[in-house]
Amino acid sequence: MINIPKGTKDVLPEDAYKWHYLEKVIRKTAEDFGIREIRTPTFEHTELFLRGVGDTTDIVNKEMYTFLDKGERSITLKPEGTAGVARAYIENGLQELPQPLKMYYLTPVFRYERPQAGRLREHHQFGIEIYGSPSPYADAEVMLVAKTLFARLGLTEPVLNINSIGCPECRKSYNAALRSYLGDNISKMCPSCRERFDKNPLRILDCKEAGCKEITAAAPKTIDYLCDDCKTHFEELQSILTSSGVAFVVNPNIVRGLDYYTGTVFEFISSAIGAQGTVCGGGRYNNLVSDVGGKSAPAVGFGMGLERLLMILENLNLYLGEPEVPIIYLAPASRDDAGFAFVVANRLREAGVSADTDLLGRSLKSGMKYADKRGYKYVAVIGSEERESGMVKLKRMSDGAVTECGFDKIAEVLKCQK
Repeated sequence: MINIPKGTKDVLPEDAYKWHYLEKVIRKTAEDFGIREIRTPTFEHTELFLRGVGDTTDIVNKEMYTFLDKGERSITLKPEGTAGVARAYIENGLQELPQPLKMYYLTPVFRYERPQAGRLREHHQFGIEIYGSPSPYADAEVMLVAKTLFARLGLTEPVLNINSIGCPECRKSYNAALRSYLGDNISKMCPSCRERFDKNPLRILDCKEAGCKEITAAAPKTIDYLCDDCKTHFEELQSILTSSGVAFVVNPNIVRGLDYYTGTVFEFISSAIGAQGTVCGGGRYNNLVSDVGGKSAPAVGFGMGLERLLMILENLNLYLGEPEVPIIYLAPASRDDAGFAFVVANRLREAGVSADTDLLGRSLKSGMKYADKRGYKYVAVIGSEERESGMVKLKRMSDGAVTECGFDKIAEVLKCQK
């Protein structure tokens, strides 16, 4: 037997309706904010992630699925959605469209990491990208998208945590202060942190090693080193959130794990799956477009893991839609009636009514048991009497109520009673 690869998961037919429901709520929420869908390839040239995500990040150093294709080109399965959208923004001339440009995606992403609750090596993300606006109102809007989605799903528990890591200019002062703080302790830290010390010391704060986290616990805070522009932006963002009735916590420890972030960073944090975990994270990345070869353009957005979100919704017993079952089952009374039942089922489908019938040659008794187990709303027995009279009885399974009608009226009756 060939087993599923570690860190991946099958979505079985009996669970697919939960995904359909969640994706429907996501799409409606995005639509209500005037955000349109973008779809980018599952794989990109590796250089895109080296330049965009950053070669000092865990994603690039440890987690990417990278391979040479048959043309000896280095290709990577996308580990996140933002870099691909930035590439599409440049390559397709989207900067020439009226700005800001608001986009969302629902996409699989791939990271070679230790599988954990709600995080798989292949998982799925909902992401928002707003390009062309430097305003803190754009920052607040992407946070409101997430908050609105959570509310529509009945989820009030995630807490919004915000921080600012500054622009490249004020980051210089911060990096100097951080290196000074770390001092001789850097030799006690993991190899990745020692490498980051010179290249990108901010990444040290994102290290998950217990010893490194202990050393950085009292490190200088980025918000204490913001330039005037970054400080004003962050203060305005807080004012906008407050006036919009959005509760938040200023958390100086949030830096996010990707190099492209500048200024605002944020996370929605939940404890509904045990230890606290991030269910949505994002921020501003004003230099990403220029970093991957385009003209400078401000941008802000987030990524949200769907597996983790579904796990939280299930743990809290929140509504996740209804299983998708055809509305009526046409049960042949005998094998001689199966062909006619098959024709009627297809006529109903053509009329826009979901219908099913026997495909195994079951007896009528077995067919009725099957219909009850599957949860069809209506059952109609089709035998010689029904075929001769042209009339059929529609039995509503919830209460046993029966409606009799002609075969040509079944669709009309069912549409009225749905």
